This record gives sequence, structure tokens and C-alpha cells, in this order.
Amino acid sequence: MDVKYDFSSYRRVLELASTPAWDEFSQVALIAGAGIVLIGILGFLIFTLMTVLPGA
Repeated sequence: MDVKYDFSSYRRVLELASTPAWDEFSQVALIAGAGIVLIGILGFLIFTLMTVLPGA
């Protein structure tokens, strides 16, 4: 394992990386938040069905 090579490649990636613009960040945050909400709703619906159906 070549540690010196690993650190130089990590450093190169960090130098090439840049912080996103506010528009890009807000768009990614909105899409990620919508995905989290959709998964939560899906989980709640499955929980509700599993609770209601056995009693029917």
C-alpha cells in the first residue's frame, strides 16, 4: 500500500473539488428532502396497513 500516493491523490481530488453554488445546493437539498418525505410516507402507509389489515 503506497501511502504517499494515496495522500497525493486525495489532495488532488480536494484541490479539484469546489463548493456548490447556492442554487445547486438548494436543488439537491430539495430533491433529497422530497425523497426522505416520500420514504417516510411509504413507511407510514405500510405500518398502517399492517396494523389495520390483521384486525379486519
